[in-house]
Amino acid sequence: MIRSHLLTALCLSLALATPGLAQETPEVADELVLQAEGGEPATFDLEALKAMPVTEFETSTVWTDGVIRFTGVALADLLEDADAEGTVIRAMARDGYAVEIPVTDAVPGGPIVAYQMDGEPLDIDMMGPYWIIYPYDSDEAYKAKEFEDRSIWQLKSLTLTD
Repeated sequence: MIRSHLLTALCLSLALATPGLAQETPEVADELVLQAEGGEPATFDLEALKAMPVTEFETSTVWTDGVIRFTGVALADLLEDADAEGTVIRAMARDGYAVEIPVTDAVPGGPIVAYQMDGEPLDIDMMGPYWIIYPYDSDEAYKAKEFEDRSIWQLKSLTLTD
């Protein structure tokens, strides 16, 4: 009986303590790190990204219903601002998922690092705080699966390599 109560108390203590350990502070959660392999990292928070030239487009996606307006920073502008060079971008999500994006994708009218969807911030528990989105409806080529695969959400870092 005492053993059962002790086990229940231990489980309850762990359950109550765990959410506090798992939560990230907003200052850390909304940072995007960009670096060239072997170089010094550049860190962008939401305010820094919003201070850059804004790119918006409307497009449908396989993950959302209907046409959505995405707002963010053009991937080309972000790479230019950070003066980062390489041929491949390794994009990593908060959960460790990673994709490789050719730097040649970072063109005007191409993908953005979105921070808003229909004027609302991207929810950190869903697709946010940042999501690489291609303007799928602007060009049939962007509807290819390879571009869907490169559309990483909960983006945490971008590393340029050769």
